[in-house]
Amino acid sequence: MSDKNHDDAQAAQRQAALDYHQFPKPGKLEIRATKPLANGRDLALAYSPGVADASTAIHQNPDSARDYTARGNLVAVVTNGTAVLGLGNIGALASKPVMEGKAVLFKKFAGIDCFDIELDEADPEKLADIVCALEPTFGAINLEDIKAPDCFIVERLCRERMNIPVFHDDQHGTAIVVGAAALNALKLTNRKWADIKVVSTGGGAAGIACLNMLLTLGVRRENVFLCDLHGLVHEGRADDMTEQKAAYAQPGGPRQLGDVIDGADLFLGLSGPGILKPEMVARMAAKPIIFALANPNPEIAYDLAKSTAPDAIIATGRSDHPNQVNNVLCFPFIFRGALDVGATEINEDMKVGCVEGIAALARATTSAEAAAAYQGEQLTFGSDYLIPKPFDPRLMGVVASAVARAAMDSGVATRPIEDLGAYKRHLDASVFKSALIMRPVFSAAAQVQRRIVFAEGEDERVLRAAQAMMEETTDIPILIGRPDVIATRINRAGLTLEPGRNLQIVNPESDPRYRDYWETYHALMARRGVAPDIARATMRTNTTAIGAVMVQRGEADSLICGTFGQFLWHLRYIADILGQGGLHPIGALSLMILEDGPLFIADTHVHANPTPAQISETVVAAARHVRRFGVKPRIALCSGSQFGNLESASGTTMRATMAILDAMKLDFQYEGEMNVDAALDADLRARFLADCRMEGAANTLVFASTDAAGATRNILKARAGGLEVGPILMGMGNKAHIVTPSITARGLLNISALAGTPVTHYG
Repeated sequence: MSDKNHDDAQAAQRQAALDYHQFPKPGKLEIRATKPLANGRDLALAYSPGVADASTAIHQNPDSARDYTARGNLVAVVTNGTAVLGLGNIGALASKPVMEGKAVLFKKFAGIDCFDIELDEADPEKLADIVCALEPTFGAINLEDIKAPDCFIVERLCRERMNIPVFHDDQHGTAIVVGAAALNALKLTNRKWADIKVVSTGGGAAGIACLNMLLTLGVRRENVFLCDLHGLVHEGRADDMTEQKAAYAQPGGPRQLGDVIDGADLFLGLSGPGILKPEMVARMAAKPIIFALANPNPEIAYDLAKSTAPDAIIATGRSDHPNQVNNVLCFPFIFRGALDVGATEINEDMKVGCVEGIAALARATTSAEAAAAYQGEQLTFGSDYLIPKPFDPRLMGVVASAVARAAMDSGVATRPIEDLGAYKRHLDASVFKSALIMRPVFSAAAQVQRRIVFAEGEDERVLRAAQAMMEETTDIPILIGRPDVIATRINRAGLTLEPGRNLQIVNPESDPRYRDYWETYHALMARRGVAPDIARATMRTNTTAIGAVMVQRGEADSLICGTFGQFLWHLRYIADILGQGGLHPIGALSLMILEDGPLFIADTHVHANPTPAQISETVVAAARHVRRFGVKPRIALCSGSQFGNLESASGTTMRATMAILDAMKLDFQYEGEMNVDAALDADLRARFLADCRMEGAANTLVFASTDAAGATRNILKARAGGLEVGPILMGMGNKAHIVTPSITARGLLNISALAGTPVTHYG
């Protein structure tokens, strides 16, 4: 790239960043009310006189502030702007965009509310006084971007005087992530903490905290060599010495980095660019561990370090190289765990718990969500994957629960959690939106072992779903696909699936059951125009038909297909092969998980313009499936007509459907025909029909056409952030389900839990 093009690209990036912060409204934060304020009663409860009752309760019991205010989930990010990123002492006001960004990360990654507080105070003791005075407002304090050594003073004073967690992220967040990366690097190279030699550059807050963490983890103090601009920190040195540096003073006289690097196992750089030379790397121990964390330019360029020592394990602070040491892996989740147990501080045990949780997650199989966020990257534990990625959704449950456990074990938790397993499931449910409502389905599925065949077995989403099935259920995944392709993709994704052990493969190009399969298919379809030659070709090329034949022959309990292709194309083969013994496609039911709860939509795919008899079947089947999720069905028959006010096609159809349903004497609530807004608003509905037979808002909407149902489903996905579970193919005895091409690996796992169980009463 030419210099001009480079300058143009940088200018464009700067403008994009400014536009991001300015539009559509300035800044990255806003305050939203959590309670309605729509009428006089709300006002009386929110403020005078009702607010006095909450204040009185807190006065009588200060611990109840967590129950009646936001304090228990509120963190302050506090700075004086004296050491902001790589910008230095830019002052409190200029630091505000950074602190707002930190607050956004708290909310995004851990659901923690956060105020950014920028204080124009350079004196560390006065700054500590101000922070301590904030204790009644916040559940915890995150100190940020305060220069060393002032940051040590501020943190020490605040921790001594405050009874809530105080955490300087620049120090301890970096130290925790470095500790996790180092722990895994030692595992890969078969080293022990007590045996390694550590050479570090940079005696600032982060550097000292990292060394302190390494000592906590087991590194011996005499094996640590700390260098700064003046060379080795040694006994008797007077220049630029602090109490914190002095703790790492080595015996002997002045020396430079090049004098102490020989045989070093770990280089830890938190200083500046170009300090570690290639000839120094060559003198380190075999398989050197190099953490060059200076930003934006590290102590040694990644490519230069690799060319000097190809077996080196390298971490940087950059996102364009493997092993980015990023504090976001730590600080949201250590605060989440600390807040949830009411910790009075964040102690060393909690930090170590965080280290171990992060490191363990990197050694586990990579989540499908992280793989989707980092497409093209190799996310398999090894020298290029020491720590998980920030968008790995499992971080919350793993790290926060480890921190909570450590807080309880070390005696600083004021609200211990009795069931940590349930707590972790709760955290996972806050990240995986489908986890909570899917729990009854997974519990029921756990009672039996099912064989689930996936028609598109080479799809990486299917492979990741199969991995999750192996880890979270007792089910057996069966993949239809070419074994060499599946093996290559399993290896590339870093999965632990092994054909013959926890996975079965059906090769459509060469399977010993091929003759049995085509003869079975021909026997079913001979009087529907399928000749033997067509049957043979179908069983070589059509994986949906192959999977359906396997289910029909009893070699699998259910088929999942549709990760590519059109829904009705797949349905044709499923209905032809599995439509025996009264089974027939009734309709497709989609569960949409929204911010205010679940909403079921039908029929989204099967009958374009169903008859009243078909809609009534859909209503009954939908009620059965809704109950599988532990939800009491309240079904609205939706139409452009509102209780008979229009003679429209959909209104006429739905009135005829109501007549059929009324004759069936059903045991669940249903009502119609009505508009969607009336279905979801009981007060509005009462204006039209005072004696409505359905209570509250409907949780299931049934439409008179797939166009209307599908449009509603898609709008909820695209504009309301709805997460879909489904579509669930009703009427086929759970023997087959057809997903849509947009489905995720988590979605496939959810469908696999719904599939296969032979429960005829579910439709």
